[in-house]
Amino acid sequence: MNETDAREISLEALRAGDRDEFARLVDVYSGPIYRLGMRMLGREQDAEDMLQNTFTKVLQHIGGFEQRSSLSTWIYRIATNEALMMLRRMHPEVNLDDDGNEDDENFTPVQIVDWGALPEDRLLSGEAKQMLDRSIQNLPENLRLVFVLRDIEGLSIKETSEALNLTETNVKTRLLRARLNLREKLSAYYGERFPRELEENE
Repeated sequence: MNETDAREISLEALRAGDRDEFARLVDVYSGPIYRLGMRMLGREQDAEDMLQNTFTKVLQHIGGFEQRSSLSTWIYRIATNEALMMLRRMHPEVNLDDDGNEDDENFTPVQIVDWGALPEDRLLSGEAKQMLDRSIQNLPENLRLVFVLRDIEGLSIKETSEALNLTETNVKTRLLRARLNLREKLSAYYGERFPRELEENE
């Protein structure tokens, strides 16, 4: 998302029903929201449905936007609510609000490797990126949503908490668990495929 374009969107024009301005808003936010949908829901059709529902609700409720947060945070809140509703329909057995009772020390990965010891082309290989995408997709839904908003879409802790209606402490806890979960999976991946490079740098 181009931050300059996002800042230049006129809220007054949107509230006045300016179709060109709404088209600009869709152009700026459709990419990030679609990526969020794919990361959360995993299927193109579901991501497209989430995207359409998000902008429909933005258009319907823009008049009631009270500017307690930024326009982008408000749009992400609508999008994440749409994703959560779809996830609850698809997986009613999953408690998306549960942070568990584990202490942070119990999140420590079993296996940690020094990724910095690997050549950059290994770290950035297509296979490694696919592994990262699969690992993100396999995160529990409540952790994945926080990770995607904070570490992939680049929202701040405050913006993520506002978008998800969580406390900043809960966001930080879920983000820690997501990062450690991913680090363990990727450590195992690199340890299995490049043991010689890693051993030489121990």
